[in-house]
Amino acid sequence: MSVWDDLDLLLDNPSSLTVTSSARGTIKDKANFKAEEDVAALKKAIEGLGTTEKILIEVLTQRSNAQRQLIARAYEKATGRGPGTSESTLTEIFASRSNRQIKVINETYLAETGRSLIHDLQSEVSGDYGKALLILAEGKRDENTKVDNAKVKADAKALYEAGEKKWGTDEGKFIDILCHRSIPQLRQTLIEYKNIAKKTLQESIESEMSGDLEKLLVAVVKCVKNTPAYLAERLFKSMKGLGTTESTLTRIIVSRSEIDLMDIRAEYKKLFGYTLYSQLESEVSGSYGNALKSICGQDD
Repeated sequence: MSVWDDLDLLLDNPSSLTVTSSARGTIKDKANFKAEEDVAALKKAIEGLGTTEKILIEVLTQRSNAQRQLIARAYEKATGRGPGTSESTLTEIFASRSNRQIKVINETYLAETGRSLIHDLQSEVSGDYGKALLILAEGKRDENTKVDNAKVKADAKALYEAGEKKWGTDEGKFIDILCHRSIPQLRQTLIEYKNIAKKTLQESIESEMSGDLEKLLVAVVKCVKNTPAYLAERLFKSMKGLGTTESTLTRIIVSRSEIDLMDIRAEYKKLFGYTLYSQLESEVSGSYGNALKSICGQDD
């Protein structure tokens, strides 16, 4: 039985979609931080004879995101050069982020580009996938922590009748419930659905749908169950097979370093039998690998 089939412990296992503490991150604010001192060290490392990667790694992987932003602004002011940006995966981001995190993404996107993220997404995505993604990108998921048991039963029944019980699938019903209901509500709905359908909702989505919509709704279900496990699986797939997807590796390890990277490490070991750190050692090399390992940290 995989982690995705085991619903027994679901209600006792908090999802990081609803966690606001940074206690499970691997990176904290550096004490006695001074952006100017770090900028001076970075300039010396970059502009000296040969780049001293050790200094870059030491500074940039051991500062919190807020501190790195201060360094980036101070560095740009001092040198006239700005930091690069990395690509993102829409499904991963919008399935795994909380309302609060999505709100910050929207605000930052507007500040950086002068454009509305929702407006830009509307021109890039379409169909049922686009409809679901745009709902998630609005960051308006219900945040009520109290579970409405009558609605749980009604939703589980509606999902069953929209998929397994009918010829063809009512994708709109899946989108509406999975993209709007609160995480505690959905967790209970997953359990009730299995009681009715005798299979998990994830299994039903995988058998009833295909393409980007299937991937997005499966990602939502996985994050409802266990966000760190979903991200651990993403990390594993980014290093599996021919080559390594460095953008995915970078995005997840950096973006979760102050949120739940310790939990992602724990889930990685449970899912795959070895540590994330050891996998990074074997799959990524050089200064890039050293930077990722420094952020990841070894298991206790």
